[in-house]
Order: sequence, then C-alpha cells, then structure tokens
Amino acid sequence: MRRLAFLILPILAALAVPALAQDGPQAGYVGSEACAGCHAAEAEAWTGSHHDLAWTRPDEPHVLGDFDDAEFSDNGLGARFTTDPDGDPRITVAESDGVRRAYPVRGVVGIAPLQQYVLETEPGRLQSFDLAWDAERGTWYHLYPDQDLPPGDGLHWTGPYKTWNARCAECHATAYDKGYDPASRRYASTQAEIGVGCEACHGPGAAHAAWAQGGQGADPGFAVDVADVEATMQQCAGCHSRREAFLPGSPPPGTPYADAYSLALLRPGLYHADGQILDEVYVYGSFLQSKMYARGVGCMDCHDPHAAQVKIEGDALCAQCHSPAGNPRFPSLPQADFASAEHHFHPPESEGARCVSCHMVSRDYMRIDGRRDHSFRIPRPDLAQATGAPDACTGCHADRDPAWAAAEIAARFPAAAARPQFGVTLARGRADAAGAAQALADLALDPSQPGIARATALWLMEGAQDPQAARRVLPLLSDPDPLVRAGAPGALRALPAQESFAQLTTLLRDPVRLVRQAAARAMLGAPVAYMPPRIATDLRTAMGEWQAAMASRLDFPETHLQLAGLALTTRRFPGAAAAFAEATELDPQLVDAWVMRARIAAATEGAEAAQAVLAEALSANPGHPALAEMMRQAGGRP
Repeated sequence: MRRLAFLILPILAALAVPALAQDGPQAGYVGSEACAGCHAAEAEAWTGSHHDLAWTRPDEPHVLGDFDDAEFSDNGLGARFTTDPDGDPRITVAESDGVRRAYPVRGVVGIAPLQQYVLETEPGRLQSFDLAWDAERGTWYHLYPDQDLPPGDGLHWTGPYKTWNARCAECHATAYDKGYDPASRRYASTQAEIGVGCEACHGPGAAHAAWAQGGQGADPGFAVDVADVEATMQQCAGCHSRREAFLPGSPPPGTPYADAYSLALLRPGLYHADGQILDEVYVYGSFLQSKMYARGVGCMDCHDPHAAQVKIEGDALCAQCHSPAGNPRFPSLPQADFASAEHHFHPPESEGARCVSCHMVSRDYMRIDGRRDHSFRIPRPDLAQATGAPDACTGCHADRDPAWAAAEIAARFPAAAARPQFGVTLARGRADAAGAAQALADLALDPSQPGIARATALWLMEGAQDPQAARRVLPLLSDPDPLVRAGAPGALRALPAQESFAQLTTLLRDPVRLVRQAAARAMLGAPVAYMPPRIATDLRTAMGEWQAAMASRLDFPETHLQLAGLALTTRRFPGAAAAFAEATELDPQLVDAWVMRARIAAATEGAEAAQAVLAEALSANPGHPALAEMMRQAGGRP
C-alpha cells in the first residue's frame, strides 16, 4: 500500500498537460449563436445578462471603467488606466516596491455592481487585478484596501490565489480547460466560449443542432433534464458553491455534483457555527440548509437562468408560495398572509417589512457586492450567546442587543425559541470536539437535519478521537446523503485501523466519486497485500481517482500540502520535502511548509541543510519569529 500511495508523486510528475491553443472550439460545442435562431426568447433574455457577460473581450462595448488616462492608488498599489494606439485597454501598475510595468487587459469580468479586469503577466497566465471599477458609483476602488500585499506575497494580485486560469475562469466560460503544465508552471487554457453560454448548462449542442437542421431519428436532447429539479440545481451549484474540483476544467454538464466536486462544509472562517454565511461561499451550501430545499424547491422556482435574475421583484417572489393562496406543488406550507404587519411587525413598505430583511440577510463581498444568505432561516437571537453568530434583528437595530431581540421574538412567536438548531452543537464541537463528541454523533445521526450540517458534525468528530462516538455513526456509511457518507470515514479514524478498514471497504464501490475518495483517504496505509483481490482492486481504483483529483490541482499550493501529508503518512521523506518545496515555490508565505522542509532537511541531511532551507524561508518571510527561532536552534544566525 505504501508503494501504491506514494506513486502519486511520479504519477503527477508525468501528467504534464500539452500546450493547447488559447482559443478554439471544444468537441461537440457549437456556440451560443448557433442556438439563437430557434431559441429566440431564451437568447434574448440571456443577451446582456450576468451569464452572457461573465467574461468578455476587452473591447469598447464591454469595458465600463475609465481608461482615459485615469489614475488611482490605494494601500501601496497604484495604476494608470490608458489605451494603446490600437484602442486596446492597458493598465500600468505601480507596485509598493517601486516597480512599474504595463500590462495588456485580456479580459473583462462582470458588469455590476463591479467590473474586474484580467491581466496577462506572462504568456498564457491571466491574473485578476485588485483594482476594480465600481459600476454604480463610476470610480476605481481597491478590493482589499486593508491588506498589505507586496509583490511576492501569495495573495498579491499576481500570486497563485488570484490566477484567473486556475481559480475563476471555469465558472466564467463554457467547456473550459485550464491546460496547466506542472513542469513549466505555465498555462495553455482553452474554452469553447468565454462567458456562460447555452452549452455551459445544457451541454454540447452539435448533435441537437444537426437534428434540428433535418437530421434523422429522434432529438438527442441535452445532458441536463430541466424538469428534474435536483439535477438542474446541481448543475447550477457547480459554479454557485464553494468547492474543490476533481477535474482540471468544466465537468460535462449533467455530471452529478458529488462526482465533480467536494462541497465546503460549515467550517470556521467560511460559515458561522449556525450555518450563516461568513466568507464568500456562493449560495449552494446555505441553500442545502433550508427547509425550501428539503421540500423540493429548486433554483428555477425563483430565478430565471437565462436572464440570470429573479423571476419577480420584491416580496411577490416569496408570495408565489407563502400566501393565503398557497402553491399546490408544496401543500405542506402554511397558507397565511406573511405580508401582514401581524407577521413582520414593521411599518408597511419599510425595509424591515421585506421578507429578505429577516430571512435572507445580506453580506458584502468584494466590498460592494451584496450576497444574500440562501438558508432562509428564522432569526434566532436567543442562540447568539451559544453560537456566537449574528442575527438579522440586531443587524438592523444596531443600538440593541440579542437579548432584546430574543425577548421581542419570544413575545410574538413563543414557539420559535423551542425549535432545536444544529448551530448549538456545531459551536460546542468547534470549541471542544472531544467534549461534544456524543452531541456531534447525535446531530450526525439525525435525518431531520440538513446533510451539510450532519457532515460537518462528522468532520468535527475527527478531532474528538472518541471510539464510542465513532461506533455510533457506523450506520452512516449507508446514509442516503453522499455528503454524510463521505463524512463518515473521517469520524471512524478514532477506531483501530483493522476495525475501521473492515467497515470502509463497502464505500470503495460507492456510486459517488466523493464517497469513494473519502474512503480511499481514510484507508491510506491499509495492507493491500493481505486484502482479498477484489477489495485490493477497489482500493487501488479509488486511490487512483483521488490521485487524479489532486493531479488536476497542481497549480494550487494547498494541493502540494496534501501531497506532502500523503508522503509523510507513507514515510516517503524525499517526496514530502519535494511537495513542501513546490508549495513554498508557489506561495513563499506558507511558513508551516518551510518549517516542515527544515525539519525534514535536518533529519535526512543534517543541520547545514536545515540552515539553508531556513535562510531561504527568512528571505521570503523576514523576521518571522518561528523561522528565526528554528534558525537559532539549528545553529545558524537568523
């Protein structure tokens, strides 16, 4: 098994992607213009939409920013916005280190409330620039004015976390492939169409177009059945979610979500303990928490996917279902007048009377882009102390505290405070996983709770290392929700290896790729030589899928941290050192990776080798206390 596991490094090294043309059609794709002739109404709604203009050429009709010799600077980053003699936009950047360089604008991103610009920093490598155009106020502004990001920092606009090819383009293009070559660290990206075109959601249209033009037989149709609410929603979720991809580009439309992505759970830094949005998580993870999702509501019940807008403005959108008339598709909904002051207790037509003000709080990302929480939650200020999460009431009534808000709600809706909320358990698990292990198991085993919350409870159980709680969740290996099944193997790490491996073998043939990979990770180090041949083959197959997923993300520093951890687990120290080295090459501020490089160097090559690594680390991170202390301990001068 150790040899199998560590094959990841030579396998990944061999997966260099051949250079491809920057643009060109992908197999089976015909482009949105080919669809417009027959689907005129849909094409008209799509034209000019946020999907259509998600990524455009930097030509005059699409560029909104002031490129008439405008200048702007903030927090050490300055720029002059001009056009070259051919009229093409160009940005001359003045960095905090005094270096000035002119870059051609290679792409325009979005239309409102802001527009970003993509610059080419080397052939094929596109980076999203940190100075953006506020389309509503008509001014340039800095996306991250509170961050000191000098050149060379991983989060600088030229760094790996803002590489357009790797981090953004897939969801702004149709049939995208980033074309990354790990040997040269260069990109040769391709797509069928920039912007989110018809085939980004419906799949390649060549066969359908040929049939429509007089082809024989039945219409071959498209990959996604729009009558299937769950399948359609998963198609939307591929872009409208915080996730880790298993492929180097756009998965074929119609691919089940959990076969293409690993969804980010309700983890600290991303979500509040009660599941409210914190960082930019892009809707899907919050919607999965909602009662609306549990009752069969899908994205297109509220949104027009072609116009990329809500179907009805204002509270009338909610009243499609939440009204005295009700909605026959959802008969369990109470039929009541929720627009009444008896429900919202605010002046009619006021901001506080709007449904979204209480049930879809908004947070601003990129400073001006408001995104609403799609968990459609009932405000619970009574849980503020237990969860540490904010509430909609005091978000508006800033002069009041959660205790006041809790008393007001209790007086009007006395039953609300009696409803259990998973956030209390997750908050306990975040603070003390071992102490909350049994409560986390209770949550994970509760089928009435959202799958994403149950899976998060299982993730927190990994830190508890409680065998009794782990045995309780063994039935979840066959849970209907793939998120829960994928979470169970981690929780079982508290059990002796022989016991957990015996249980996990069933997941190696799970129909969902996310689950198979989770089982393979948990079985790393399993004695393949002593397994029945069928199980050994299943494990090798699942391990290969996991390795292929990592191979698709070799331009991510965090992937090399995963590879290094894998190598350490199998005691392949040279491989671990190489993976940590690539991580620090891509992001020199990964201090933990430098520390591990130094430790491995000290153990395998001696003190002088460790000093050399630490000298390089301190050059990239001057004066860092942990690195300086390690240098002193290694006998060198910080």
